[in-house]
Amino acid sequence: MRVLLVDDHALVRAGLTALLDAHPRIEVVGEAADGDQAVELTENAEPDVVLMDLSMPGTDGVTATRELLVRRPGTQVLVLTSFSDRNRVRDALAAGAIGYLLKDSDPQDVVNGVIAAARQGSPLDPRIARTLLTEGTVGPPPALPPLSPRELDVLRLVARGMANKQIGRALGISERTVKVHLGNVFRRIGVQDRTSAALWARENLQQ
Repeated sequence: MRVLLVDDHALVRAGLTALLDAHPRIEVVGEAADGDQAVELTENAEPDVVLMDLSMPGTDGVTATRELLVRRPGTQVLVLTSFSDRNRVRDALAAGAIGYLLKDSDPQDVVNGVIAAARQGSPLDPRIARTLLTEGTVGPPPALPPLSPRELDVLRLVARGMANKQIGRALGISERTVKVHLGNVFRRIGVQDRTSAALWARENLQQ
């Protein structure tokens, strides 16, 4: 798993490099100190995951996320920042970030988050989920159609941060079938992406 680190503090980048490079399946392929460097290095280094800070001089993390995903859509952007306010979270997710972690997270949670993001999961700090849910960012639409038992199974696994391939293996179905179920789920609960679906599930389903 190729990871690009984006943070304006050299000490933070050094610590993350040591943490991630210690994992046998993760390789840090570059470091950027601002958003402009992040966009350029994403094109050159071709990372699987960009671990993105939000507050940086010059181009910030939200703008950089949006720009680099236009240039290299297959990249997974995982936010790692100190900010937990609702507006920053929503802006980052709207720009295309697949997950959102806080810098005071346990180091193993950061490693697990990178792995989940590389597998197209949606790692989300529980505190961020609570912030969004308590402020009404995600909620059930009126007259919600019932979900099938299989759709509920898929949705619960999405809420656990699992990628489509992992969900397929866990349920004994193909990855293509998982995508079909997810499409149905998105339409029925009124969301447009798996992060919002995961938040909805955590609020409305018994895990």
